[in-house]
Parts: sequence; C-alpha cells; structure tokens
Amino acid sequence: MPTAIPADSVGLVSPQVAHFAEPLTLACGRTLADYQLIYETYGELNAARSNAVLICHALSGHHHAAGYHSMDDRKPGWWDSCIGPGKAIDTDHFFVVSLNNLGGCNGSTGPSSTNPASGKPYGADFPVVTVEDWVHSQALLADRLGIAQWAAVIGGSLGGMQALQWTISYPERVRHCLAIASAPRLSAQNIAFNEVARQAILSDPEFHGGHFQEMGVIPRRGLMLARMVGHITYLSDDAMGTKFGRGLKSEKLNYDFNSVEFQVESYLRYQGEEFSGRFDANTYLLMTKALDYFDPAAAHNDDLAKTFEGAQARFCVMSFTTDWRFSPERSREIVDALLAARKDVCYLEIDAPQGHDAFLIPNPRYLQAFRGYMNRIAV
Repeated sequence: MPTAIPADSVGLVSPQVAHFAEPLTLACGRTLADYQLIYETYGELNAARSNAVLICHALSGHHHAAGYHSMDDRKPGWWDSCIGPGKAIDTDHFFVVSLNNLGGCNGSTGPSSTNPASGKPYGADFPVVTVEDWVHSQALLADRLGIAQWAAVIGGSLGGMQALQWTISYPERVRHCLAIASAPRLSAQNIAFNEVARQAILSDPEFHGGHFQEMGVIPRRGLMLARMVGHITYLSDDAMGTKFGRGLKSEKLNYDFNSVEFQVESYLRYQGEEFSGRFDANTYLLMTKALDYFDPAAAHNDDLAKTFEGAQARFCVMSFTTDWRFSPERSREIVDALLAARKDVCYLEIDAPQGHDAFLIPNPRYLQAFRGYMNRIAV
C-alpha cells in the first residue's frame, strides 16, 4: 500500500467498460454477437484528438497498466515505471489507453464470462481469438473513443505483435509503432514451451474439459505448472543465478521429492500458486494460441518485407541482450524487413541481465531511449 501517491504517478484510476452489440467475426470463423472491453485511460485527449497512445498487453497482462485503483493497492499497474507525468509515455502530453483483450479474465468478455446462449460461463466454448482479432476489436474501441489515428501503438512481447499488426491491418491509423522484445512469429521452441504449458492445464483432473467453473473448482495445479514453465523462460540464466544460485531453504537436504529445498524451487512454486489464484486457465490457453498463430508474413509467402509494404507508421524496435525467449535476432528480423520495405525504423539492443522480463523492469538506458523517442512524437 502506498503511503502517498508518487508525484510522477497517474494517481487513482478507475476501469471503464465499452459494450459492443455489433457482431464481431473472428478469424476462426465464429462470431461474437455481444461483448465488452474493459480499459483505463491516463492523461487527456487533446482538442485535435491527435495525442492518443494505445498500450497492448502481453500474455498475462491486462488493462491496469499504471496508477492505483485504491490507496490499499500494494503496487501500481504493470507498466507504471513507463507511464505517467515525465515518464517515457508522458501523460502530460499523451492520452493513454490500455485495455484487457478479448478472451481475457480481467473484465473483458472471455471464457469466464456468461455465455448468453446458455446462461453459463463460456469456458471451453469461448472461440479461439488471434492477434488480428484483438486489433480489430481495439479499432472498434478507438472508434468509440473518437480516435481516428493513434500517435503511437506500443507493446512488449505479445503486445509488440499487436502493435505490428496494427500497422498492417490499419496502416492509416498509426503514426508510430513501438515493438519491444517481440518477434515476427514464434520459433518452434517457443511453440513447444506453449504446448507444454497447455498440456499441464489440459491434463489437470480439475480442468473438466474447460468447464471447471460449472463444477466449482479450479485446475490450480495445471495452471501453476504452466506458469512455472513460462516464468523460467522469461528470466535469463544469469538473472536466476544471481537471484538464487544454488541457495537452500534450510541447512540440510531432505532426500525426498516433495520438500522445497532450493530457493529457486520456492520462488517458482510461489509464482505458480499466486498466478493460479488470479488467472483463468482457459484464458491462458487462448493467449498462448494467439502467440502461436501470429504469423503475418504467411499471407505473403513468408515475405515479411512485403507484409510491411503498406505500413505508413514510423517504427521503433527494441530488444534485450539476454532475452532468449524473444531474442535480439528476432527483433532484427523485423528491422531488416522494414528496411527492405523502405520504412522509417530505428533499432536499439539494450544490455540488460533480466532476460525477456527486461521490458517490464526499469533500466536507465532503456527508459532514456524510450523517453527520447516518445518526446520526439509528443504533440
């Protein structure tokens, strides 16, 4: 709980809800006839409506990107280090919109929402959604807010994929695209990690084919294991070594398989247990599939440069040296394709020890570069 709201915070914020009664046809061929998106805004939209910035979240993210919901909050929004007065995304200059995507479990319509056709939670009956579907729904939210063009669309990891898709699906509606710690598509190894995580959930006896809510249970163990696998990939070997090494929880080994003996084991179990208490298992399945399916160049015979030919935005691509989940090589693929397509692009590879999670962690060089780019486009 903050003793006082910091001066560079957006302060106390309240989620808002946009309800859509117009049908949304999804890439899978199914249609959502009725749905809602929950979002937050920070800063003020100017008279010209030209200073709006969209924040796209990563796999387990949501709409609460900055500020506090109450004075009882233990910590602020997930990207509070980058959003606020004087920060990289300066709310003295920008009107920031952050939402929870379709299929999420933080207020937007998703598997835990009531299916109007049955009066029960959607569960496994919720349709599979893609990055392209998210961008289409975000465009409808922009229409609702009266935003014809974003000053910037910004995201890290899966959020960066959404930012890139915006420049492809709605090129005239994006002036700047910032894709951070992202990739043009997943590698086989990344898809494999996602499949292991999904199988951990699907094989949990409490999953009940995705309809666990109706049974009054949670596939806690499966979701816990999925998060543990994912969390390992978000951190670098050096970061884990520095933080835990081979440190033990007690002075003696127990010579069994149930005890938590190493500090890193304790950390992973805590992360998994905490996550399983706040995230929906069906949403985790959906988000990982959206990651797997993202491949915009597939429609252009795997020619990524051709995929970006219609883009009108200026691009900023950033990566982190120790990120092995979305390595710098993957960001350079994006940069090379943009250069081949003769687009305006700048690229920064940041030396950071934390691995993939570095895009969420304050780093002086990262924040300075981020702020510098955003200051150039402030209107």
